Amino acid sequence: MNPSRWVFFLLLALQPLPLTAADLIVNLRSRVEAFKGSDDWRAVSLQQSLPVEKTAILICDMWDKHWCSGATARVNGLVAQMAPFLEAARKRGIQIIHAPSETMAFYQDAPQRKRILSLVKIEPPSPLTLPDPPLPIDDKRGGCDTPDQFYKAWTRQHPGLRIDPSDVISDNGAEIYSFLRNRDIRTLLVMGVHTNMCVLNRTFAIKRMTALGIRCILVRDLTDAMYNPQDPPHVSHDAERSS
Repeated sequence: MNPSRWVFFLLLALQPLPLTAADLIVNLRSRVEAFKGSDDWRAVSLQQSLPVEKTAILICDMWDKHWCSGATARVNGLVAQMAPFLEAARKRGIQIIHAPSETMAFYQDAPQRKRILSLVKIEPPSPLTLPDPPLPIDDKRGGCDTPDQFYKAWTRQHPGLRIDPSDVISDNGAEIYSFLRNRDIRTLLVMGVHTNMCVLNRTFAIKRMTALGIRCILVRDLTDAMYNPQDPPHVSHDAERSS
């Protein structure tokens, strides 16, 4: 994806850490405009230590089915990679937040849903005014790479992603912000679909949470883009994910 001032990229880094590690040491990758106004962006890499008790994972819109069959197929493949990542994260005590938008009716009786609803609501601060650079892909036609028409296909999160008793469920930004503040969680590792749509723009996702002072890190290996390679810049999904 093109440079962005409000997102880092996390290269998968949980597996090498000992189970007793109090902090996660993650490899981050981003781009910076070293000379402001030049539109000359340079790749930068750094290591960051994240205290486990102040870090959570947010799973964005990993639905059971998408209206675009191409997206559904890619999500099915993503689940196989994401599920072991989440199990490794739980073993290290990282909080998991499931955020499958528009499916809360399915989870209305789940303890993980009731837990977040029971919390005292915390009023968010005035959001920061942050730059919003354009994305490098053309998704104006919906981004589907298969000949499908939109309909509401999803009813729940993909069943291949286990919801543990310690997890919580919400698709509401105010609820999730209150949960993070109640737990003194400062950093969100964001994964799911789609990087150019829901992952950025949901009320619980990167743009909004960053504006409210939560540090957001995109787990780039565990995301997908809603993008048709027939549109500019004509890059395949495999090439886009490896960039």
